[in-house]
Amino acid sequence: MILTVSHATTYRYSAPMRGAVQSLRLFPARFEGQNVLDWQVEVPSGIRGGSFRDGAGDKIEGWSLRGPITEVSVHVSGRVETQDLHGVLRGHREVVPAAAYLRTSPPTEADAALSDLAVAAGAGAQDLLDRAHRLAAAVTAAIVYRPGVTHEHTTAAEALALGEGVCQDHAHALIAAAHVLDMPARYVSGYLFSDAQGAAHEAAHAWAELWVEGLGWVGFDAANACCPDARYIRLGSGFDARDAAPIRGLALGEGLESLDVAVAVGQAQQ
Repeated sequence: MILTVSHATTYRYSAPMRGAVQSLRLFPARFEGQNVLDWQVEVPSGIRGGSFRDGAGDKIEGWSLRGPITEVSVHVSGRVETQDLHGVLRGHREVVPAAAYLRTSPPTEADAALSDLAVAAGAGAQDLLDRAHRLAAAVTAAIVYRPGVTHEHTTAAEALALGEGVCQDHAHALIAAAHVLDMPARYVSGYLFSDAQGAAHEAAHAWAELWVEGLGWVGFDAANACCPDARYIRLGSGFDARDAAPIRGLALGEGLESLDVAVAVGQAQQ
């Protein structure tokens, strides 16, 4: 499958700002399931800085803008050829050990309810892969997909108590549940192609990867009750949504910030 991406993020400020810096993790991951045909990331009026690959294998690029500015835009476009590896992150080069992703963060801290969910879901699992699938299914059943009921700072425990949320909440809850059972887990940001029947949620998407010994990192999208397949483009990973954010930055000044995001993922002719 060849997927096309058009992604525009615009920050607007109520008063001129002295400048801004951006750290962008907006580049498709390099592994056997993805072949980048063409890809552009631009910040109009911005100054492109250095780029590097971090220990998790993600490319990060810096940009800066000199003020006065009242708007910062980030434009992404490109084509990626994908294939279905049944969620397995095969051929991805990284140096951070899987055990590092046993670390929890405030959004992925398990409370008693999450601990109970994880223990119940994992009981009777035949092996680690079966356990991972059971955890993902339990999170899918416990948190109904519903936009607008949570926010960017909602924790996994809060989403589970509410019983509703979006892909960020499903990913955080699955990571928290995996940690209860001593399974390394991490947050993944990317894109998702939704077909004409509306079989998937959110073009700008997120899911979790769990470490299965002997197999490696395996993706689980609890929001859509599946493992990532050819409809998915993987960008990067982290401990939680903030750590894996495709765009992180800072603007200098007193203006109030507003945000507008437009994302479209389509399928190109082979």
